[in-house]
Amino acid sequence: MAADQSYDDALKKDLGELIAAVDLPELNKHFLRSRWLDQMLWAEGRANSARSRHFALRLIAIVGGVIVPALVSLNVQASVAPVVSWITFTISLMVAISLALESFFRWGERWTHYRRLSEMLKSEGWLFFQLTGPYEQSGTHAKAYPEFAQRVEAIVASDVETFITQVAREKTKPAQGETADSAGAAGKS
Repeated sequence: MAADQSYDDALKKDLGELIAAVDLPELNKHFLRSRWLDQMLWAEGRANSARSRHFALRLIAIVGGVIVPALVSLNVQASVAPVVSWITFTISLMVAISLALESFFRWGERWTHYRRLSEMLKSEGWLFFQLTGPYEQSGTHAKAYPEFAQRVEAIVASDVETFITQVAREKTKPAQGETADSAGAAGKS
């Protein structure tokens, strides 16, 4: 990989060349580029973005959470006390905002969700290109293609369902004395 080329660009170029080399009709190659490769690269990008946001927010919370008690425990001169008090307040506010944003957007959950999707699509592609696993008996890419297309669509459909039901849902607390299972069951009736 060239120093000025990102991992995503190198992956797109490499897999694009692989798609071009496979003995398939152009329409099938177009699907590979437009559906499989596009979805895999999209998920890869979303995973990287969510990971960066998750780490940044968690880092602010962790470092701030360590600094605030240290600042509070300082025995400073009266002339510096207002400055230390404002610094402590500001850092506390940054920690609270970071934790609230992470709790609301759940970047950590999104990161693992998109990473899983990206890796599942990559794995399915490699099995197809190498004619291994479920494609081994097909013998050719042309014969294996219908099953590959079906499996990619199943992965994407499953991902959408998982995202809607587990990642994008709003977390709610069960009412007092009610378990999470009984709260969920009550909402379904």
